[in-house]
Amino acid sequence: MPNGRYSLHDTHDHVLLGEERFSCAPGAAGWRYVSKTYGPEGLVLGTCDLTLDSRARPLRMELRAGGWQVRGGAVDGVAWVRTAATDPTGEDAVEGHDRAHGFAGRSPGFLVATARLLRLREGASARVRLVAFTEPVLAPRTFDQGWLLEGVDTHETDTGPLLVERYQVADLETGEQQVVHLAGDVVLAAAGVELEELESPPNAWPAEFGG
Repeated sequence: MPNGRYSLHDTHDHVLLGEERFSCAPGAAGWRYVSKTYGPEGLVLGTCDLTLDSRARPLRMELRAGGWQVRGGAVDGVAWVRTAATDPTGEDAVEGHDRAHGFAGRSPGFLVATARLLRLREGASARVRLVAFTEPVLAPRTFDQGWLLEGVDTHETDTGPLLVERYQVADLETGEQQVVHLAGDVVLAAAGVELEELESPPNAWPAEFGG
């Protein structure tokens, strides 16, 4: 069960925005990712709780940030409810629905979830429709993303060979692109994301990823 810590940076000037402490593991439904994000001064900025089913669809998703909460899941696409912390009864909750495949957000866990959903073979590509929730107000935005599994590299580590999947990921609306490196359930590197600490296998990673 991987447990670790990511540092989160502004993708333009690399200013440190905070860190995310996470854990993830297979579960009764399929796979679960839980995390808490802290600002540079140590204050809690938000939380993420994402559960995928056996086909890597978002069975349940809950985000909290900036005094807002979003709960959602796969319902004929994806559906969600967004509420304010000042509205505990949900009287002013806003519901949303889209024929999307999954969710996206600041948490690196969403990158792992999308890769699991697509299950690409090396050299294959796919287009996926996602609903992203932008912090701190968790406003929804639907967009199309393109994924290409460029290659799978083998790196020697202290615990044996480590397979690293290298993806080209593009926002098809803005044209913005990034390279995402995944090793199992862990994001080794992505735009604005750096793996700082990992407490369980793979517990060592190549030098180019900060090891």
